[in-house]
Amino acid sequence: MQQAFVYDQVAVLVRHWFEIDLDDSHLEHGARLEVRWLVPQERRGTESAAQKIVVDEPLWRADLFDRLDGPPGNFAAAHFHPYFKGVEPSERDYLREDPWEWLRGQLADVGAASGVPLDAGDVAGVRADAEEIVAAARRRAATECTSMERCHAWTRDAREAVRLMLDQLARPDLLDRERTALW
Repeated sequence: MQQAFVYDQVAVLVRHWFEIDLDDSHLEHGARLEVRWLVPQERRGTESAAQKIVVDEPLWRADLFDRLDGPPGNFAAAHFHPYFKGVEPSERDYLREDPWEWLRGQLADVGAASGVPLDAGDVAGVRADAEEIVAAARRRAATECTSMERCHAWTRDAREAVRLMLDQLARPDLLDRERTALW
């Protein structure tokens, strides 16, 4: 399940995500937040017709992840991707501060955080909704994913991505196969 906050130029997507480190097969999960461009669509139908909304190219992503081999709430894998090349994220930039406070700061000026000029109305809208967006991310934090079944239910749409990760592991012998079996 994803939650979307949609503005004029951008949308902020919030969800739970599950990831496998390709080098040592450790498992990570937690809240993922992406800021993405909206693709302008041609108006269709009458003045009352429903309009198409297309959320596409990412601007930046925050992954407020725990490592599953640590205590809940450890944020040992919390990082962000400050930019994208098309749809591919930049290298991880690890967070060294409280992830929730960091996220509030990023949302306070999403234009500066994304490194691209955004409509002043969108910047103000995201700033006004920052507490609600952070609350949505907290509801998808690793600490709220209290069982393998719940984590899988929240990320079942990621099956293809998880399978791609499984195919690329440098150390598949280290993989927690019980934890990944549901995908």
